Amino acid sequence: MAVINTNTLSLMTQNNLTKSQSSLGTAIERLSSGLRINSAKDDAAGQAIANRFTSNINGLTVAARNANDG
Repeated sequence: MAVINTNTLSLMTQNNLTKSQSSLGTAIERLSSGLRINSAKDDAAGQAIANRFTSNINGLTVAARNANDG
């Protein structure tokens, strides 16, 4: 009869290491970008507002360019 041994402590340690590495990656991404919102998962409502502002700015830039062109 075969006996299968499972190292539960090792599996728990590996799971905790994976979670820690994921959290570290997120923290480094936020620090290195300097942005408050890096993706929609950080703040979905804030991301939507930022996208709307960006669209409005781009539209106003084009309108100003058209007005200057005559």
